[in-house]
Amino acid sequence: MTDVERLLRELAPQVLAALVRRYGDFDTCEDAVQEALLAASRQWPSEGLPDHPKGWLITTASRRRIEQWRSEAARQRREETFVLAEPPAPEPVSGVDDTLTLLLLCCHPSLTPPSQVALTLRAVGGLTTAEIARAFLVPEATIGQRISRAKQKLKGERLTNDQRPERLAAVLQVLYLIFTEGHTASSGDALNRVELTTEAIRLVRQLRAELPDDGEVTGLLALMLLTDARRPARVDDAGALVPLAEQDRSRWNRAFVDEGVSLITKALATTPVGPYQLQAAIAAVHDEAPTAEATDWAEILTLYDLLRVVAPGPMVTLNRVVAFAQVHGPEKGLTELAEAAKDLAGHHRVDAIRAHLLENAGDPAGAREAYLAAARRTLSLPEQAYLQSRAAKLET
Repeated sequence: MTDVERLLRELAPQVLAALVRRYGDFDTCEDAVQEALLAASRQWPSEGLPDHPKGWLITTASRRRIEQWRSEAARQRREETFVLAEPPAPEPVSGVDDTLTLLLLCCHPSLTPPSQVALTLRAVGGLTTAEIARAFLVPEATIGQRISRAKQKLKGERLTNDQRPERLAAVLQVLYLIFTEGHTASSGDALNRVELTTEAIRLVRQLRAELPDDGEVTGLLALMLLTDARRPARVDDAGALVPLAEQDRSRWNRAFVDEGVSLITKALATTPVGPYQLQAAIAAVHDEAPTAEATDWAEILTLYDLLRVVAPGPMVTLNRVVAFAQVHGPEKGLTELAEAAKDLAGHHRVDAIRAHLLENAGDPAGAREAYLAAARRTLSLPEQAYLQSRAAKLET
């Protein structure tokens, strides 16, 4: 990704927020922003960056929006006063962060939670419809329909900042999914998408600055920091995936580990326990262990048992199987996996965990077959290469 592409990705939600705040029509404003982004991607690499890139995009997108309105007004004879409206100044002054405000609009209470998440991942996170579908474990067409319906419902809505409490749960879910996609990209040749994890952490930090006493906001920030701390050790010098148990822990970001542990320790002691806090606590147990062998799997299993009560779901159950097998042995883990796999048929992580447990149970042939099955089902090239390499080691 070039510097221009990174800048456009960063500015896109801010520009869209500025237009929606002014004009109120989400769908039409998004079309205008896309045209402005396309113009910038063509002009900036050859002509150089403008003095105020964000203002340039807002001005260009506003002109496109006004042109669209003029065309529509000509057909429907709408008021000329709006048609003649001047574009915003190149550098509009705003007391709020446009990206965060746009995220709150996407989590409008008139939308269903799945639609809130899908629209926000598209408008704020910049994910494609296919990437969002993989995050939800649903067909791509379903996500496309959700986004389309959400845009229609938001017609005429303007950005406000007065309904944050009731939208907070959806906002946290959105940020969690953006971070997850960035931490382990669901497709492509890169394991990490740093721009997504960085943006998710930035927005959660901003939320926590405004809601310092909310345990789940703090828990989510702690979870992201403790997870992202391992990123430097997740690939080797050749770019190959390195599993958690084999990572060089001296390469972990100790500042993130220390901050994450401090945040989750205080949150658990002072606020009601929620699912993000429990996931952060699990991550903290991993990160505080000096070696993989020193990991307190019994504590992790206890935390997963609590998480399964607070926020049950197929992925929680699947992750719990790993901890259960570490405590009770791979054979009993395989029995647990058979039950958990019923709700995740065809997901590559089921096959990957099965392969790992079979290998530990002394069944190399079965493990090799499961590794290859997992490799066929994942769209992530680094994960695919890792799974194939594990299978190859078992051939002999």
